Amino acid sequence: MALKMRKNKAPKVPEACPLLECMAIIGGAWTPNIIWYLRGGPRRFSELRADIPQVSPKVLTTRLRELEECGVIERRVMPTSPPSVEYELNELGQRLVPAIEAIAQVGEELKRRAAAVVPAVAGTPRLKHFRASRAAPGADAAE
Repeated sequence: MALKMRKNKAPKVPEACPLLECMAIIGGAWTPNIIWYLRGGPRRFSELRADIPQVSPKVLTTRLRELEECGVIERRVMPTSPPSVEYELNELGQRLVPAIEAIAQVGEELKRRAAAVVPAVAGTPRLKHFRASRAAPGADAAE
């Protein structure tokens, strides 16, 4: 016998969903990291590269341009010789910081739970993410 479909009690999603709009901005690869480091004040490209060494210069450039286009950061060319560029969160970008911090706090909790589920054995690296820690023991988790 099929289960009865329950009525969804969540509010109806607006026509232009603001959640999707926000996630389109912060959901890009490395974007939360960029916002995280810019919350401390203006940073030059080379400083961001040092802050996030895993990101390629091409991806960092792309993300910075996207954040500038959607109105989250300001790009300022400094009148130096040679010219340098600084990036800074504007007022709208600053409003994203509490959301990024909240996501980071949940991430810490997920890491603690994953560590409790699969404690590290001497010489064995910890699993990279929570989903992999949920895999069956002995099974290779897809990453």
